[in-house]
Amino acid sequence: MSAARRALGRTSLLATSGAAVAALLLSACGSGGTSGGGGDTNFVAGADGIDTVEKGERAAAPDLSGKTIDGGQLDVADYKGKVVVLNVWGSWCGPCRAEAKNLETVYQDTKDQGVQFVGINTRDTSTGPALAFEKEFGVTYPSLYDPTGRLMLRFAKGTLNPQAIPSTLVIDRDGRIAARTLQPLSEEKVREMLDPVLAEK
Repeated sequence: MSAARRALGRTSLLATSGAAVAALLLSACGSGGTSGGGGDTNFVAGADGIDTVEKGERAAAPDLSGKTIDGGQLDVADYKGKVVVLNVWGSWCGPCRAEAKNLETVYQDTKDQGVQFVGINTRDTSTGPALAFEKEFGVTYPSLYDPTGRLMLRFAKGTLNPQAIPSTLVIDRDGRIAARTLQPLSEEKVREMLDPVLAEK
């Protein structure tokens, strides 16, 4: 292959890669966590962007515990017996800002039905911006502080893991991952994810 043809191939590859990165940045604030898909994942990718797993095939959520952005301690395992909606967000993330009030509204509507919302704040270098975000959008549920993304890396490959910011997961009453989406959510989308799991006996 001539040098000119090799150079043209590299240029084409770089352009394609650049387009893929641009598409990711347009669809979400950024990637993170571990790679999903491929292999025996057991989940069904919905046309609406919501991936789900049948009740008997769900993977257990990993240990998600540590300091909260307001200096407290939280362990998601303490909420076993409740349905948990887990939202990965950053104060710097535009789509996270767009969905924050929607998540809070559904939390207020469902918290008396055995639902607990929990945030994982990531890539904020200090808790100040995260606390300001919660105040601005009226977020009242707790958020773990995970500036380096270590909690996201605890999700096993091939499971419904958070791969972008924002990501939202629904964890069933047995502590297993039932649903995931990698897009900012309207109130209707939050309910679409949550309601089937909440209805389970």
